[in-house]
Amino acid sequence: MECFGRHIGNNGNAKESWVKLAVNEPDAELYKRILRNWDRIAKPLDGMGRFESLTAQIGAILGTEEIDIAKKAVIIMCADNGIVVEGVSQSGQEVTAAVAAQMGRGGSSVGKMAAMIGADTIPIDIGIHSSKPIPGVLDRKIRCGTRNFRQEPAMTREEVIRAINTGIEMVAVSKGKGYRILATGEMGIGNTTTSSAVTAALLRCKVEEVTGRGAGLCEEKLRRKGQIVTEAIEKYRLYDAEPFRVLQTVGGLDIAGLVGVCIGGAVYHLPVVLDGVISMAAALLAERLVPGTKKYLIPSHKGKEPAVEMLTKALGLEPVIDGELALGEGTGAVMMLSLLDMALCIYHGRTLFSDIKMKPYERYT
Repeated sequence: MECFGRHIGNNGNAKESWVKLAVNEPDAELYKRILRNWDRIAKPLDGMGRFESLTAQIGAILGTEEIDIAKKAVIIMCADNGIVVEGVSQSGQEVTAAVAAQMGRGGSSVGKMAAMIGADTIPIDIGIHSSKPIPGVLDRKIRCGTRNFRQEPAMTREEVIRAINTGIEMVAVSKGKGYRILATGEMGIGNTTTSSAVTAALLRCKVEEVTGRGAGLCEEKLRRKGQIVTEAIEKYRLYDAEPFRVLQTVGGLDIAGLVGVCIGGAVYHLPVVLDGVISMAAALLAERLVPGTKKYLIPSHKGKEPAVEMLTKALGLEPVIDGELALGEGTGAVMMLSLLDMALCIYHGRTLFSDIKMKPYERYT
């Protein structure tokens, strides 16, 4: 029996109004001013590497040279995937609810890491396969997990729209509460299968190029995972499908919610830090649905899934951390938040060349 949860801001006649959005780029002049501020700091030019351009991007998004990201949060979309019944994962769907419960208590990996840097975690039940409320987890359930896309499309059109709108709404609420930067997280057994299917369809590439072991599949299950994704792409002719239909057919509610978070960042001018392959697949969908969204996205880490390299090239976003992370939950994005904090401590406490009576370095290129 399907169960449907409470949904805010949408109804049976929901329209995808976000498809008509024209995203304005972050303030280009402000971006340049922030880079000039970096050049005035007593250090070698470009001494902080890509963190200079990334913090300039954040300032341009927020609309200020005085960049403040002290109030930060990780939005974690939790949902189950019907494709799990096909044996594409080591674990069953019950693990999603168990980990989400840990998130609600702040006891999961991302909760512990976020607490260390002063970030809040906002776990959201957007589609866990359970009708029981989970303490500490926000109830925005669309349905109890997606359908098995080997048999039928994972979601209806309305369900996708509601999930995307939920993500957008979460960004609006976060901005209203004073958050200055958001990170993306997810929890859902089987979501490396959905992200592989989405990536292969969007990039029209071979399935084996973007399908990895997830939480640690054996060789036999990895082959099965790839075979199921290949069958689905052929069955639904997804190489010729537009992005929304790809998401509806082989995506997940967590991915759809993260699509909304990415679009929401562009709509409400909040920087959004991506995590690993699931959030990157969502980011590519968001960019295809609302061009210009990627200007509001900050990459974090490369991860171990093979799809990441192709997704980063498609988005033009090069991750900073190369630590072979594969934990998920938003842990890589939280690591990136901590690095941004450290970079900004230099920017905020600017020791200028004049302070140490030294002639500034000059740019010749």
